[in-house]
Amino acid sequence: MKYIVASVLYSVIGILILLISFWIIERITPENLWKEIIDKHNIALAIVCAAFMISVAIIISSAIHG
Repeated sequence: MKYIVASVLYSVIGILILLISFWIIERITPENLWKEIIDKHNIALAIVCAAFMISVAIIISSAIHG
């Protein structure tokens, strides 16, 4: 039971860190990323955002698991 609670807690913390880091990137870029991806169908920007999220997720997971 202890490991399940720790796993859920670390997952929630990791997701929050990922969302906060995406929000920070959203604020420092000149354009609205979500609007560019959804409305203007900017595939290159979508790939860059996906790569950013994957890289931050890898960093978070390695920090959590040691």
